[in-house]
This record gives sequence, C-alpha cells and structure tokens, in this order.
Amino acid sequence: MIDSTNDTARRADGRTAGEIREVRIERGWSRQAEGSALIAFGETRVLCTASFTPGVPRWLTGKGKGWVTAEYAMLPRATNSRNDRESVKGRIGGRTHEISRLIGRSLRAVVDTKALGENTIVIDCDVLQADGGTRTAAITGAYVALADAVEWGRAKKFIGQKSRVLFDSVSAVSVGIVDGTPLADLAYVEDVRAETDMNVVMTGRGLFVEVQGTAEGAPFDRSELDALLALGESGCAQLRAHQEAALA
Repeated sequence: MIDSTNDTARRADGRTAGEIREVRIERGWSRQAEGSALIAFGETRVLCTASFTPGVPRWLTGKGKGWVTAEYAMLPRATNSRNDRESVKGRIGGRTHEISRLIGRSLRAVVDTKALGENTIVIDCDVLQADGGTRTAAITGAYVALADAVEWGRAKKFIGQKSRVLFDSVSAVSVGIVDGTPLADLAYVEDVRAETDMNVVMTGRGLFVEVQGTAEGAPFDRSELDALLALGESGCAQLRAHQEAALA
C-alpha cells in the first residue's frame, strides 16, 4: 500500500511529492477585459480573460438564467517547437474542445446562473508557455478572472447588488504516479513519464467537481487512487489560498 504521507523524497526541481510549484496570480492583467488574471504554475503561464456581455444565447432567452462558458487555446510557441494555429488549420482539435468544455463545466459548478441574470461571461484561457498542468492552471486562473467580471457586472447594474452569483471557488491541480510514487502538480518532465495521470478539480469547500484519471502504463489500484486524491485535495486547498490572496 502506498503511504501518501511520505513526503520526504525530493523531485528533479527540489519539491517534495505533495508540494505544488510556485504559484503567481497577477490579477487585472488586461486593461480591456472585464476580468483577467495571468497565472503561473512554475514555468506554465496562462492568460485568463473574462468578457461580460448582457444577454444570453438564443436557447436561454427568457429563462431568467445566465451563461458562463470558456475557450482554451495554446499559442504556437508555447511549447518547445512551434505548432500551427488551429485557426489556420481550419479546425479546432479534439484536445482543445475537451479542455474548453472542462474549464466551462468547472466554472459553472460554482455559479448560480439565476443570480447572474440573463448575462453571458466568456472566459478565454490562452497558454503563453506550457510546462505541464496547463488546463489546471487555466481553471484556477479563470476563477479569479470570473470573479472580477461578476463584480464588474454588479457595478454596472447588470447584476443585482445582493445577488450571490459565485457561491464557492474552484481550482484544479494535476497529480500522477511517476516511478511508482504519487506526485502533485506534475511539470512536463514528470508528466511525460507518468504511469498514471490525473486532473482533480475541486471547490473551495472541498467538494469534487471532476476527476480525470488515466493509467498511461500499468493500471492503478485503490490505494494509489486514494493517495492521488489526497494529493489533489491538498493541492487545491493551497491554490484556494492563492486565489483568495489575489482577490483580497
């Protein structure tokens, strides 16, 4: 059985097994967007912008509810070699669609759409530099951008002054098993070697929104799953503190 409390072994970058990378959140990075945050998980950097628009998609018109959605993209040189822009290719890749939906689902898990009113907030998450954990950084930064966009809507009287649109926070962290050891917040050099790769999305209250886990090599057992979830809980708790500090 894996002992998830054994946190003494050092990784390539000097972190212990349960230690997340240095997190930096620069709130209000974009002057134009109603909400924005530049977030860094170590060397991974994602710019999250939130655009507030009065009105909702046609299928929601007249229902008294708002909508929150997200789009994710990676800049051509966010990785070691240049990738063509998907707009130039003429199609959006499956990975991009999947991550965009994940971010949107994660944010909507803490949004009261009735309190939002018939307004739409679109979150754009653009990866400027990738070193593992881009989707988890995007979710964590997107929440900060979303919170500011909500307050912008309140100040402009699109949202009721006492409406509680956000009833919780949400963050996400990657975890995985590398060389038989459960690790939190995998950098790229660890991610590519992981026998098990998992993304854990949680609310500030400690509730699970989504768990995406895949055995890349050998299947994992229950004790390994429990160890990974424990690391995910600890990592998200640390990220919640960073979000609160950024929004203070």
